[in-house]
Amino acid sequence: MTRDWSSLMMTEAQREALLKSWQARTEQALQHYLPEETTTPARLHQAMRYAVLNGGKRIRPLLSYASAYALGVEAEKIDAAACAVELIHAYSLVHDDLPAMDDDDLRRGKPTCHKVFGDAEAILAGDALQSLAFHLLAHSLPDTIPAAQQLQMVNELAVASGSRGMAGGQSIDLNAVGKALNIAELENMHIHKTGALIRASVKLGALCSPAIDNAVLKKLDHFAKCIGLAFQIRDDILDVEGDTKTLGKPQGSDIARNKPTYPALLGLDDAHRMADELYQDALDSLSAFGDSADPLKALSRYIVQREY
Repeated sequence: MTRDWSSLMMTEAQREALLKSWQARTEQALQHYLPEETTTPARLHQAMRYAVLNGGKRIRPLLSYASAYALGVEAEKIDAAACAVELIHAYSLVHDDLPAMDDDDLRRGKPTCHKVFGDAEAILAGDALQSLAFHLLAHSLPDTIPAAQQLQMVNELAVASGSRGMAGGQSIDLNAVGKALNIAELENMHIHKTGALIRASVKLGALCSPAIDNAVLKKLDHFAKCIGLAFQIRDDILDVEGDTKTLGKPQGSDIARNKPTYPALLGLDDAHRMADELYQDALDSLSAFGDSADPLKALSRYIVQREY
C-alpha cells in the first residue's frame, strides 16, 4: 500500500517519489494487461505493446492516481482505471500519426507505429487498444467501487473518447486546417480533443472512491478542465519554442500544416499568460482538499512548465 502522506505537508522529494511510484505502477500494470507479444495474432499484439510501452510521460494515469489520492483511495485500487485512460490515449496517438491524419514519422523520439508495422496493422492496433480499455473497466475494477460508479466510469470514458470528446475534437481540428478560428472556437476544439480525456482521467480516479460526493467531483472536474486547456496551450507553445530532439516529434509541425494554435491566434506572450491564468484557476479549485491535493498541484505545475 502506498504510504499515507495525506495528513502531512509534502516535501518536494516526497512528491517526486510518490509520482515516480505511480509511474512505475502504471508501467507494471500496462505490461500485465497488454497481451503478450507471442500470443496469436502475434504481430497485432506486438504493435499494441510497441504503441503503449514506447515511452511516454503517463500524465493521464498520474492524474487518475493523484485524484484518487486526494480522496484517500489506495493506489492499488486505481490501476485498471488509470491504464484504461492511457490505452485510449495510446490508441489516439497511433491513429493521429497515420498518413490520413497528421502523417507523422516520429512519436516519443521513435518511429511511429505505422512506420514500423504498416498502416493497416497500426489501425488494428489502435482499435484493439480502445477495446481493451473498456474491457479493463468491465472486468478489472475492484469490488469496493459501487456498480453504479463503475457504470459511470464506463460512460465517462466513452463520452470523453467519442464524437462528443476526443474523436469529435480531432474532426474539428482536421476541418479547421487553413481556417481562421476565434478564441472561443479554438477553445471548443481543444476542450474536446485534449481536454475531454484529461477530465476523464481525473474523474475516473475520483470515482474509485466508494463514497464520492457530487460537489467534490464537480471541483475536481473544474480543475481538470482548466489544466486540460493549459496542457494544450503548452503543447502549442512548445511547437514554436521547442526542438525536435527534446519534443520527440517534429518541431513546427502544426505551423507547417497551417493548423490553428494559441500562439498563432494570441501571440506567444498572451499564450503564456493564458496558460498561467488557467493554472492558477486550477489551483484555486483544489483549495478545499488541503495537503492531499499536493500531487495534483505538482502535476499542474509540470503541465504548464514542461519542455516536451
